Amino acid sequence: MDLAEIVRVMRRRWYVLLPGLLLTAALTVAVALLVPVTYQSQSTVVLLNSQKATVAYDGNPFLSTQTSLTGMADSLARNLNSDVSVRELKSRGASGTFEAKLADNAQGPLMWLTVTGTDKAAVLTSDRILTAYAEQRLGQFQKQQSVAPKAMIRMTTIVAPQTPAAQTKTRTEYLVMAGCLGLVLSLVAAFYVEARRRPHTPAQPKDTASAAAGPHAAAGEPAADQTIALRQPPAWSRSAENRSAAEPRAGRPAMAVAPAAEPLDEESTHGQRSHTGQRDR
Repeated sequence: MDLAEIVRVMRRRWYVLLPGLLLTAALTVAVALLVPVTYQSQSTVVLLNSQKATVAYDGNPFLSTQTSLTGMADSLARNLNSDVSVRELKSRGASGTFEAKLADNAQGPLMWLTVTGTDKAAVLTSDRILTAYAEQRLGQFQKQQSVAPKAMIRMTTIVAPQTPAAQTKTRTEYLVMAGCLGLVLSLVAAFYVEARRRPHTPAQPKDTASAAAGPHAAAGEPAADQTIALRQPPAWSRSAENRSAAEPRAGRPAMAVAPAAEPLDEESTHGQRSHTGQRDR
């Protein structure tokens, strides 16, 4: 089936295809309404060494980065993703989905704090709450271990919570899936109706002449040969007749067959005619 045939079927079965396309449009609109647009805001923070550890660097914390700070950042991210922290954040007015993790390809104790939700303003507020809560949790960890204030690890914000950006990838995927599914089902319905309504003609015999001549003609034998074969007696009958003609009948002597007279030449025939005329005279 080529493209032209597909177009002809669609034109003939428009009364099946049109309702399917309308249902597809309705399904797409429903998906657009049921799957809202999501927004995402992200901030970046870094853990800094304590004031006591930066004395040798004239108090500059960026010059005294230690490996232990990366381990502390990973521990803090795991705690912020726990159910206890999520409940604490919601009690403070945050909403949406929270995620804390080490920054990709980071060469230091950098963390990403991300909030995802459907309300743009609420997402930005929640990301600010998450950033502040992360700094508080870092201080609580060290206070529980009775760390001196000057020896505590600090946190600073590298990138403040960003304006929420729309995340349309998932929504677009759902819309495309709904549209393709409705279109495919509409085409299948149209071709199904076309197949059911199309008249089915019985298969014609390949060779009408051979079918009318009989089973032997269908097997590939010529009709003329069949007629000749039907007119001739059977082979066993012909054999019996030949034998009866060759053998003499019982009780009767066989008749001798006289040899055929040889032809006379012209001179002999003329002499015989002259002799016969003289004898008659």
